[in-house]
Amino acid sequence: MNTEKRYIKPAKATNSFNNFVQWLTKRGVSVVGSRVLMVRGRKTGEIREVPVNLLPFEGGRYLVAPRGATQWVRNLRVAGEGQLRVGKRVEGFTYRELADDEKPALLRAYLKRWKFEVGVFFDGVDAKAPEEKLREIAPGYPIFELMPA
Repeated sequence: MNTEKRYIKPAKATNSFNNFVQWLTKRGVSVVGSRVLMVRGRKTGEIREVPVNLLPFEGGRYLVAPRGATQWVRNLRVAGEGQLRVGKRVEGFTYRELADDEKPALLRAYLKRWKFEVGVFFDGVDAKAPEEKLREIAPGYPIFELMPA
């Protein structure tokens, strides 16, 4: 499997769940750390919105893409910056995309916190997986360290 090009398209049920989480988050109700990511579309130039899970880890803040190279990942890579929203609070950010060898500890932390929600995208890998397994799957999961704009 070519994990660098990995992308799992959302099912209709996923879209419905995401729309509900986005609706709540826009109204100030963060669902287990949810934020609405706003990023400029790479083709249209229009602002695109999607709910994401913001992972605090060892003093940093991270976005993990459990479905791989999604539209928001591709847009963020082109735009170079984005915004996160909860209710009326909006904060801009830039980012650094992590190298694969930096990802295992973050993947483990992400799975500890959100396996109930995203476990289906990890093909049976969970937070208890050996370090080698997390290194093996790392190329399929883009991770961004966020910095203030």
